[in-house]
Amino acid sequence: MELKLLRILIADDHDIVREGLRALILSQAGWSVCGEAATGREAVSLALRHKPDIAVLDFSMPELNGADATRQILKALPETHVLVITMHDSEQLAREVLTAGARGMVLKTDARRHLVAAVQALAARKTYFSEGLSGLLLDHFLNPGQQAKDGPAAKERLTPREREIIQLVAAGKPSKEIGQILGVKPKTVEAHRANIMNKLDLHSVGELVRYAIRNGLAQA
Repeated sequence: MELKLLRILIADDHDIVREGLRALILSQAGWSVCGEAATGREAVSLALRHKPDIAVLDFSMPELNGADATRQILKALPETHVLVITMHDSEQLAREVLTAGARGMVLKTDARRHLVAAVQALAARKTYFSEGLSGLLLDHFLNPGQQAKDGPAAKERLTPREREIIQLVAAGKPSKEIGQILGVKPKTVEAHRANIMNKLDLHSVGELVRYAIRNGLAQA
């Protein structure tokens, strides 16, 4: 009986990281790379085209971060499993990734040791988190009152479309180009942006960009 080929999409905005991920994946019998993306939006597009079994997404990508890319991919492809890789061992980030629907998360510093095991776990419909992240999630489970005390983060009150627009603005895209990407008129983009700034009590595009960077929606 012929084994099913495991089709994997990888997305990271750094060429050298993608090369390393590709090498690790192709070193495993029966695994293939069906697509490579450098931005979150490109990752979504390639996922819709190739329908991978597993998508390995960097959290910090231009235009659309790993959590929002995960949401869009899983909305269209619920059978795809998502593994997020990140440089940051943040509890808030881990919670955001889980809420988005990812089934695993690995620190980039652990990728060489954990990526293969993580992909194997997701292929078997299990979850996988590298040690540092597992500890953060366990601490959150043991201290659930802390999150309630802190209250919801402002970014968690944003709609998916508002999060998309923030990330595109932070990437330096003008309203006309954002409108073309999202399939809406520039005036609609500007209305969304004004509403976002009012909601977050921000008063300039510069403040909006700083907010995006501070909250993991864009890269510095």
